[in-house]
Amino acid sequence: MQISEAGSKTRAAAWPASGQRGFTLLELLVVVSIIAIATAGVAFSLRDSAQTQTEREAQRLAALLESARAQSRTRGVAVIWRSTAQGFQFIGLPAGTLPAAWLDSGTTVALDSALELGPDPIIPAQSVTLTSKLQAGVAWRVASDGLRPFSVQLAGDEKSNPPAGGAP
Repeated sequence: MQISEAGSKTRAAAWPASGQRGFTLLELLVVVSIIAIATAGVAFSLRDSAQTQTEREAQRLAALLESARAQSRTRGVAVIWRSTAQGFQFIGLPAGTLPAAWLDSGTTVALDSALELGPDPIIPAQSVTLTSKLQAGVAWRVASDGLRPFSVQLAGDEKSNPPAGGAP
């Protein structure tokens, strides 16, 4: 037997007699807006994987070029980076010192090129452009003005974002 204070309604009496229960329009609108904002946030945070992979390859190449440049100065030998059909090679360093292949097999160099990495501390201004077989419209440029480290930028953005010290 339920005991309640005088004047209080029982739980069953608080709901309409028809038994209809549900959400108000305002509650539904709030939930839909939260879902829309979350979906938009996820969509903006995702990038095209081919573009991201090519950018990572360019950043990796910039780091490898700087490492080869430092080793060239340390050892006092000329080091040349050259693209090959299978990837690339560092001429002047012992075999196996640095990697010689792309992590993504779809990465290619726009033009067959060679970069001189030392032993002099000041090298000529030079650059190389990487593209992807999966996404031909996007290219990343790895460049140095000869004094500063190699930097990575979207190819075609040379005027808006030149490498430090000027465009090679």
